Amino acid sequence: MTRLSMYLVVMALLLTAKDCLAEEIIGTWESDEGVMRVKFEPCGEATCGDIVWVKPGADTRAKLGQHLFFDMRSDGKTSWSGKAAYDGSVYYSRILIEGTALRTSGCVMSGLVCKSGTWRRAPAR
Repeated sequence: MTRLSMYLVVMALLLTAKDCLAEEIIGTWESDEGVMRVKFEPCGEATCGDIVWVKPGADTRAKLGQHLFFDMRSDGKTSWSGKAAYDGSVYYSRILIEGTALRTSGCVMSGLVCKSGTWRRAPAR
């Protein structure tokens, strides 16, 4: 195998591996309180999370179809950074997958106001 061929094979494997690692976030996740579910999907070159279910009668401003997480980009195997919309504010957000939990955190006003949450894979319907 020529040096160029070997280089192309290695690059193809690395690019494929990066795509596989970022897929862990893809799917539907439920908030620990069981109030809402968010479905993460590719959107362009990033990942986005839209609200696909809200518990009837729940005391929340969340709306079905709301674009909750957007422009989330993989920082590695289990972490993403981007933005999250909540209560009329846009937070600079980070997502970290730890075991079976998806942990979200985000801040506005240079870190003066921060929110965090934990999500679990939603059960199949």
